[in-house]
Amino acid sequence: MGTKTKKRLRVILDTNVLVSALLFNGELSALVPLWKGGALIPVFSKETFAEFKSVLAYPKFKMTKDEIDSIIQEEVLPYFEVVAGTQQVCGVCKDPHDDKFLSCAMAAHADLIVTGDQAFHELKKFKFVKIVSPAAFLKMLL
Repeated sequence: MGTKTKKRLRVILDTNVLVSALLFNGELSALVPLWKGGALIPVFSKETFAEFKSVLAYPKFKMTKDEIDSIIQEEVLPYFEVVAGTQQVCGVCKDPHDDKFLSCAMAAHADLIVTGDQAFHELKKFKFVKIVSPAAFLKMLL
């Protein structure tokens, strides 16, 4: 009997989900060992990575440039795939800044976008990409 290999999900983690997973000890921190262990393939585009990097520098997080660089070099870059040449999606999300996550998902052929953003959840799906809450995503994985 052949063993069925489980397909690794290609996911776009929105900036808030990613920052919460990395900086706080809440339930989203369970995502870090999952991407480090290869249970999922998180994906960035140049635009989504730039947003993530700028959010880490927010004064409220009180992180030094070295701490930010360390998180990026040790916790993120070795495990995340970066897609280039994203297909530009415009005017789909209520917040035009969120369209970059849809663009990234299209270019990456992602399975899911994981976001806590309610406006995103109203879409439920964009083309072949399902949009799920962090809680639903964790339930799916664990």
